[in-house]
Amino acid sequence: MSLIGPAWQPIWRSIRGLEASLPALGLSTRAPAPQETPAPLRNLALAPPESRAAAVVLLNKLLITAGDSCALVSAATATRLAGSLDLAAALPPASRDEAAIAAASAPVAIALAAAIDCCASPLVRVADAVAALSCEAARGDVAAFDVPTSGDGLSAKDEADVAADVKMLLFGSKLVGGAGGAATASFTKVPTVNGIFREAVRALHARVRIELNAPVKLGKRDAVETGEGKEEALVVLATQLARSVLAMFKNSVARTRLCVERIDDAELQKKLTDGVDIDDLKRMGDKVMIDSNVVSVLRGVYNFLLKFRDILAWEAAVAMAVIEMDSSIEKPQAGGENEAGGSTENPQASGDKAKGDKKSKKKKTLGKGTSAVLVLLRDHVSSGKEVLSVNSALLAEWGTELSLLFDPKCPRLESLVGKVTEVVETNEVRRLPKIPKGTRDFGKEQMAIRERAFSIITGVFKMHGAVALDTPVFELRETLMGKYGEDSKLIYDLADQGGELCSLRYDLTVPFARYVAMNNISSLKRYQIAKVYRRDNPSKGRYREFYQCDFDIAGVYETMEPDFEVIKVLTELLDQLDIGSYEIKLNHRKLLDGMLEICGVPPEKFRTVCSSIDKLDKQTFEQVKKELVDEKGISNETAEKIGDLVKTRGPPLEVLLELRKEGSKFLENKGSVIALNELEILFRALDKANAIGKIVFDLSLARGLDYYTGVIYEAVFKGATQVGSIAAGGRYDNLVGMFSGKQVPAVGVSLGIERVFAIMEQQEMEKNQIRATETEVLVSIIGKDLILAAELVSELWNAGIKAEFKLTTRIANHLKYAAQSRIPWMVLVGESEISSGKVKLKNLTSTQEEEVDRTEFAQVLKQRLRNP
Repeated sequence: MSLIGPAWQPIWRSIRGLEASLPALGLSTRAPAPQETPAPLRNLALAPPESRAAAVVLLNKLLITAGDSCALVSAATATRLAGSLDLAAALPPASRDEAAIAAASAPVAIALAAAIDCCASPLVRVADAVAALSCEAARGDVAAFDVPTSGDGLSAKDEADVAADVKMLLFGSKLVGGAGGAATASFTKVPTVNGIFREAVRALHARVRIELNAPVKLGKRDAVETGEGKEEALVVLATQLARSVLAMFKNSVARTRLCVERIDDAELQKKLTDGVDIDDLKRMGDKVMIDSNVVSVLRGVYNFLLKFRDILAWEAAVAMAVIEMDSSIEKPQAGGENEAGGSTENPQASGDKAKGDKKSKKKKTLGKGTSAVLVLLRDHVSSGKEVLSVNSALLAEWGTELSLLFDPKCPRLESLVGKVTEVVETNEVRRLPKIPKGTRDFGKEQMAIRERAFSIITGVFKMHGAVALDTPVFELRETLMGKYGEDSKLIYDLADQGGELCSLRYDLTVPFARYVAMNNISSLKRYQIAKVYRRDNPSKGRYREFYQCDFDIAGVYETMEPDFEVIKVLTELLDQLDIGSYEIKLNHRKLLDGMLEICGVPPEKFRTVCSSIDKLDKQTFEQVKKELVDEKGISNETAEKIGDLVKTRGPPLEVLLELRKEGSKFLENKGSVIALNELEILFRALDKANAIGKIVFDLSLARGLDYYTGVIYEAVFKGATQVGSIAAGGRYDNLVGMFSGKQVPAVGVSLGIERVFAIMEQQEMEKNQIRATETEVLVSIIGKDLILAAELVSELWNAGIKAEFKLTTRIANHLKYAAQSRIPWMVLVGESEISSGKVKLKNLTSTQEEEVDRTEFAQVLKQRLRNP
């Protein structure tokens, strides 16, 4: 069992020269007080390499734990272990601390897991290289590796990385193309399957690295149970790796069979495909999964990985053989370089060419990356000698040699992995850059939609007398903390850049409150459209960077005066954006608190319970109830009462009447009575303003942010595009006072414009009406006369007409550009128009044309545009 790998190097270094450095390590020289051997280390039937690996792990744990704490570790034990590298040398432990370290460190499981890690880690790169080589041999379709990436968390990073790496290896190949059928299907699986393998290897590697290098923390925790927990974690990760290896098995065998089909010799074909039984491999994997013994499971995963290494080596050998036997492929040579695009074979070196041939037939070339890989593999199996013929015996020999090459003990494996890494990182066709998860680019069509939306939104805000405000994209961390409840964990913190701890703004409301307090403002009606940042899990319509459009009113007013206007602004926004059907759920924080008090929730748990209730739009009540009972400490009876009340929703005035009817418990709660009275004023005002039709009084609406004190609301889109909440807000009377001590009540609303964009994009796509520009006229010069174009288009610009110009001799190109850009008018100027002093105006909507005097065309067009 190999233990060569980077994770082990620090451990080996710590063991070398151990005896000379024992005094400096702080090890005990007391006489041993033998302890009972921990149960997990008794009766172990370990092979010598396994025992040696476990001894190394235990010795390392003893040393780093002794250095990290005052643990009593015997110098005699360390010396015996270092000298023999046999786990038995440390047993029985010489002190209670040694026994605890031995039990808690799970040395056997860690050693076996480290061996798996050492074997699997290099295979990540090797597997991609072999898949690329098979793609060359089988003439697979490179389109199989066109895996799109997304910033919203809807694409798998490892899958995209594998696809990009394989494409790098294949760059320049003239073999890969459109194989179609089974070949396409087999290679299409490579990014997904190899990506899952990468993920599993990385997860195990991360855990092994921690376990190898972390000291044991001695304390009240049971050492045996701690060790068992580590063993269980390693078994879970190892079996996940085994499952991914089984998928790799299947795909490797499928690719090998596709390569074999390229061989003309039927007898050789049969010999190469016999002997590999997927069912046997599956049974081997299943046996590993169901074993209950930790050592047996980890040993089984390791052996399963060795079997996969053999299969991968066999695939590489077959792919090499197919390429070597194909006379239409130019064979790369050590020290040479295949030029992408093909090269010619030297006529003197070819027996197929006559001496007098002036030209030799072009041969197809491998990709630059696969060429380098093939040279390395071929030189290893043939020791640099020319391959004259290929038969089954030679292939068997190649398979064995390559399996040894893929073993971490082979010094040449590092060269192979290094070469593959070099190719995928430095090939001349650079990997396409990606954007971070949770972000997005806005192309020209999206920007057109966004600008139109912003224009509508700004118009509504200004119609209500709001002034614009802008604040820094980052704030002092102390400004933001303590304002968002459980959502504070989503705040992005910035690295210290000069003595101040700063964070990216989470919303626009808290910065607005800070601005009001800092400038001693007592009254302000403002709007702000800007980006905010949240360290959330990206999903469809949910980003980490996104715009918010806020409208807030701060100051002392009559009851519900600003609340009414803010909600009226929200209805106007959603109506004018014309996104379709929506509803605005509305509640009151004092009514919500009253409901919780009625149900028996302690006041100190109001906010945390509200955070749970706020999830009812995404989860069932049973899920929320489980959280309330199991995590928030709410009794089952109280949770049931909450469940009964949060079901209350409907038309505002009807629900209000229901809550105020005789015998209602809400009338016995002071805060609830205040809330109901305020809501009556609000609902009647909205009714008179014809804005109540979209409002739903919903007692399940909680809004988890801590700073809300009064009315709260949330707009939800009801159309086919699922985007969740599109706007929300409420009253926050105490937020400004948190900064200055002077209370300035405020109320506001925030429109989640990204989700509105998603709806508008979908609608525009369905209508096929997205237009990126507002160009009204295209000046089409049938030729290349820039001077003439500059003169004509400048006249249009000076007349206030939105115009572009294009120079080309082909009239079809002018028409195509105008149609694609949806430009309604064209000014066509060719030789005849130049000689006559006229220009031709073409209406692309009606397809009508007319000639006008060149000196008047700008005014004519202006009139046509005003009166279409």
